[in-house]
Amino acid sequence: MRAENLRRLVVTGLLCTAAMVVAPPIAFAHVSVTPDSTAPGEPATIAFRVPNESDDTSTVRLEIAFPTDVPLAVAVPRTVPGWTVTVTRQALDEPVDTGHGLVEEAVSSIVWEGGQIQPDTYQEFPVYVPAMPDESGDLAFKALQTYSSGEVVRWIDVAAEGQPEPEHPAPIVRVAPPPAPAATSTSDTAGRVLGGAGLVVGLAAVALTAWGKRRRTPPEVGAAPEREKARL
Repeated sequence: MRAENLRRLVVTGLLCTAAMVVAPPIAFAHVSVTPDSTAPGEPATIAFRVPNESDDTSTVRLEIAFPTDVPLAVAVPRTVPGWTVTVTRQALDEPVDTGHGLVEEAVSSIVWEGGQIQPDTYQEFPVYVPAMPDESGDLAFKALQTYSSGEVVRWIDVAAEGQPEPEHPAPIVRVAPPPAPAATSTSDTAGRVLGGAGLVVGLAAVALTAWGKRRRTPPEVGAAPEREKARL
C-alpha cells in the first residue's frame, strides 16, 4: 500500500472514531403516531408505530387509551394480520357537542393482541377517525406495550409546554389548521416582470452593438478595394 493511501486510511479512521465519540446517542425508540398533525373536523387515518426494543422477548399486546377530555365518537381500527382487535366504548357523564352532533358515548380504548412483534422490528396499527375534533389542540393517546415476558412499558407521560420530552412520552396528535400558503406581493411580481423586461432589452442592445461594430469593421491593411484591383 502506498504511503499516501495509508495516510488517508488512518485519517479517515480517526475521523470516524471522533464522530462516534462526539455524536449524541441514538434516541430511545418509543411508540409514536403518524401523522402527528391533522386538520380540524376532517377525517384522518392515524397509525400507531410500535418498535420492539427487547433483545430476547416479543411484543404481544398493545393498548391505546383514547383521550377523555376530547372524546372521539368513532374510531375504526384496520385489521392487522395475526392480531385480534377489541374496541371498547363507554358512556359519557354528559353529552358532548362535537360539531357533528351530540355524542353520548365515545371510544375509550383499542387493544391489539395475539400477534408478535419480534426483536429489532416494528409494527403499525392504523385507525380511521371519520371526524377529528373541530377545535385545535393536542390529543394524547396513552399506550401500554406488553412483552411476552409479562413486562409492561407505559408510554403515558405528557410533556408540559416548554419542558423536555419525558422518558416515556405518550403519542400526540396535534389538531390544527394547515399553514396558509405564502402570499406573493404585487410589488414582487411587478419587480420580477420589470427585471425580466430589462434583461431582454439589455441583451438586445448588446446584440445590436456587436452587429453594428461588425458592419463598420475596416478592411485589412494592405487589402485593395475591388475597384482598385480592377484598374491594375
